[in-house]
Amino acid sequence: MRVRGRPRRRTSVAALCCYKPGEKSRLIHRPAPTSSSGARKSFSWKDYRDLLVRAHIQLSGPIVVVWDNLNTHLAAGLKQYEAEHDWLTTFRLPPYAPDLNPVEAIWSLVRRAMANTAFDAPDDLDRVLRRELRRIQLRPHLINGCLTATGLTLVPPAPP
Repeated sequence: MRVRGRPRRRTSVAALCCYKPGEKSRLIHRPAPTSSSGARKSFSWKDYRDLLVRAHIQLSGPIVVVWDNLNTHLAAGLKQYEAEHDWLTTFRLPPYAPDLNPVEAIWSLVRRAMANTAFDAPDDLDRVLRRELRRIQLRPHLINGCLTATGLTLVPPAPP
């Protein structure tokens, strides 16, 4: 995505695809925090922790998170937080396996919707990004398709 104008800055968003048998799939996302100067910064392990807390509250129950191997997801502080909370269970995807991560398919949908767009200002990019994420949130079948594309299932296979 290209942003014209000044100041040029990147827009970062973290998202969770949420699945529960018998319920509509959900997408929970939040933009990167902004610094006191107004520029966005990248997500810290505390920002991911806050996203997990938000998901726990919105989903009203325990959650299982499947992380990729982003260095922030592997941070000692986040691992400690995971170990201290019984409502949170985490699994790690193998390295270099974006095809197993449903959120990667979400980003693909967003990029496709925003392709070949030159934004006049960073705020225009943020607005369109939020609109596209909201469009996906309102269509649980798109979120389901992102899981289906991975080949993963919600129910573990029965032991032989």
